[in-house]
Amino acid sequence: MPKQTFYYGNRRHFLKSTSLLAGAAAIGAPSFLRALGANERINIACIGVGGKGDSDSSSAFGLGGNIVALCDIDSNTLNSKHKSFQTRATKDNRTYDAKLFRDWRKMFDQLGKSIDAVTISTPDHMHGMAAITAMRMGKHVYCQKPLTQTVFEAREMRRLANEKKLATQMGNQGSAGAGLRRAVEVIQAGVIGAPLELHVWSNRPIWPQGLARPQGKDPVPENVDWDLWLGPAPFRPFKKGVYHNFAWRGWYDFGTGALGDMACHTVNMPFRALKLGYPSAIELEVASRIYPETFPLTSRIRFDFPEREGLPPCKFWWYDGNPRFKDDMFKSGNFVSPLRPSANLTHEIVAQRGELPASGCLVIGDKGKLFAGDDYGARFQVILKDEKEYTNSEKHEACIAVPQTIPRSPGHDQEWFEMMKGGPAAYSNFDIAAYLTEIILLGCIALRSGVGHKLEWDGPNMRATNAPEAAQFVRRQNRSGWKL
Repeated sequence: MPKQTFYYGNRRHFLKSTSLLAGAAAIGAPSFLRALGANERINIACIGVGGKGDSDSSSAFGLGGNIVALCDIDSNTLNSKHKSFQTRATKDNRTYDAKLFRDWRKMFDQLGKSIDAVTISTPDHMHGMAAITAMRMGKHVYCQKPLTQTVFEAREMRRLANEKKLATQMGNQGSAGAGLRRAVEVIQAGVIGAPLELHVWSNRPIWPQGLARPQGKDPVPENVDWDLWLGPAPFRPFKKGVYHNFAWRGWYDFGTGALGDMACHTVNMPFRALKLGYPSAIELEVASRIYPETFPLTSRIRFDFPEREGLPPCKFWWYDGNPRFKDDMFKSGNFVSPLRPSANLTHEIVAQRGELPASGCLVIGDKGKLFAGDDYGARFQVILKDEKEYTNSEKHEACIAVPQTIPRSPGHDQEWFEMMKGGPAAYSNFDIAAYLTEIILLGCIALRSGVGHKLEWDGPNMRATNAPEAAQFVRRQNRSGWKL
């Protein structure tokens, strides 16, 4: 596989780059700030060790990382994780002497030279700032999805990964699945023909959104540093159970809604397979329960993609909304109605399964359809135009005939470790993951811009040519003390 070249302002070159990444291209050996001996372990600092950060830090430890620092704004979470590593290290007869921090900025100030890599598993609004700071210092980065909260941050992380030759990986673990990679191979082999439409739906949110900010304030728990939790976001008073721990996803200041939570999983496969690149337009078609500070309860967003690398124009619809809000969904006309059997898109799926799954991906080509009925594209089925039912890919003759062209994964997190040691590029390294994140975040910009407000998008320059006011959603204005 040839060494990959990176471009940031040219669609043709991006598509060439994406094609290489579909086959796990090498992007150049990553660099270390210090020389590693043959048996020396990688020094890793973990930012955010609760929730997904619990498993991310544990995975880094289990893969042989030397955990030199743990950082979390919640002292209870921080101390609990520290004790668990102490116990595990004793059991495994390993050295463990991590320093504990509440503020990752102080962590870098004190330990910067001894840190090789970081894991970042914070709320969305902190991803970009922590990662960009680390990458400017030459640290390798594993960052949870969505990679960033803003388009600007995604673009900057992609640039830094290339400039400094860093080993990177986004935490969309489905990327490692053989089923996802096989679906990319099948689509790109032309089994369903030229892709014309993409439909992806999710049962998110499973957290509160579509609501107003509550009045008043509550005492901040002693174990929580509220100012550090807010980070670059504007100050607001603490309210118990409203933002911290998990309810932050639905708030514009902290999360990225259903798109940020799930599209890095569900759109991952088709983004690669369809070589989508930048859309020419994005529009929020319908939404319900619109409030000024939270994502709407349900939404339907359309992305228009032009011709690319010999492929015809393609329309992509994203649908979100929890089924428990079905009355609201039917009233607003989104999510369910475009995918009902009457639309002739999913009637075969409903006939075979009895219902449409809560989340899924449907790619419609001029010769047939490919359907993946889960969040990660782990399994998929195909139906061609002369067929009456979907057939599992393992049994469909047209799929079986497609050769394997993409290497299979040794494990999502292990890919990052192997890349840090000079191995091949991780499949969800930032050159592809930041691009995927950037496209997904355009849906968030459309949400903020309002129903029926079509944005004509200039991807290389990160701007809506017909809506200069959308620029405020492309790059966040961080509060004092948190400037990039």
